[in-house]
Amino acid sequence: MALVVLVHMGLFAAIGMGRVESIDVPLRTPVDVELVRPFTPPPPPPPPPAAVADPGGGAPAAPSRAHVTPTPPERPPELPVAPPTPAPAPTLVVGASPTASLNTGLGQGGEGSGTGSGIGEGDGPGSGAGPMILRGASSGEILAFVPPEARRQRRAGRSAVNCVIRADTRLEGCRVVDESPAGFGFGAAGVRVAETHFRFRPPTTASGRPVEGFRVTVTVNFGRQ
Repeated sequence: MALVVLVHMGLFAAIGMGRVESIDVPLRTPVDVELVRPFTPPPPPPPPPAAVADPGGGAPAAPSRAHVTPTPPERPPELPVAPPTPAPAPTLVVGASPTASLNTGLGQGGEGSGTGSGIGEGDGPGSGAGPMILRGASSGEILAFVPPEARRQRRAGRSAVNCVIRADTRLEGCRVVDESPAGFGFGAAGVRVAETHFRFRPPTTASGRPVEGFRVTVTVNFGRQ
């Protein structure tokens, strides 16, 4: 062991006595170091819940409804149109006279010998009551009888018809006196309106007996002209 120690000491002495060469180490440019906090990723989303088999249920389905186009109402039967000839019997025109008159109106004289077509007492000794309108036709009732061609072209019109007053206040035997404009069927439509909806009380004699066969003229307006 002493020999080993002496050998090491001699080796260190030789090394220490030897010439040591210096090595120049160049200095490098300083480097700026930026410390960044490490990014921590967010935790992953939770897994979706397991699908559960839905056995169904709830309210039952609503029943199916089939939409059926309504059947149009049946049109009243076409009535024959009488020729536009004036009635031979005395007539009564519903409405006021456009001009005032100082003369006494002539009318159905009841059992007397009066003559004329106005409402009121005749010029004979008899007396009685003239005809009286009890019911006309509303706008909706008239609209149901507008001729198809006039309805398609949105045309308004009018017609005047002369009818017989029955004892039950209905009208029958209507004849077309005038229609405007022509060619659309307003005359025939006016006949149907008068016989369907108009009601008149017939004139009566002095004893209260209804006068049969008395005719009256009514005017039906189909829209505004």
